[in-house]
Amino acid sequence: MKRLVLILMLMAAPLWAVEPDEVLDDPALETRAREISSGLRCLVCRNESIDESNASLARDLRLLVRERLVAGDSDGEVVDFIVDRYGEYVLLEPRKDGANLLLWWAGPGMLILAALVAALYVRGQRVQPGSEPEALSADEARRLDEVMKDE
Repeated sequence: MKRLVLILMLMAAPLWAVEPDEVLDDPALETRAREISSGLRCLVCRNESIDESNASLARDLRLLVRERLVAGDSDGEVVDFIVDRYGEYVLLEPRKDGANLLLWWAGPGMLILAALVAALYVRGQRVQPGSEPEALSADEARRLDEVMKDE
């Protein structure tokens, strides 16, 4: 029973990050705030959303998101405001435009390039049908006979 309670408490741990005094009275605004903050990275914790983090900076960001929503900003405006202030690193999933497009396509591009190089290499290594291997020269045949006799 104690293990079950412990497991349930650990599973609910991310829910404890948003403190009761941060929750908005309007459920629709609170839902929007949770959606936005789940896509923003905690700058202290790394790879953890501000919604899950207990860091004070994450709390400040959560409050800032809610403040902007109460002021009437759209979801996109709130995210743009946070990105303008903290940089694109604050996004858990970077945007797929501009210079980031190069990063998004670099991995698959290198994989395709490596497959192409491997295919060309294998194709070049194949023995052409009808081509015979070169016969040994007289010196090579004599040396081979010497080596075979020694064994």
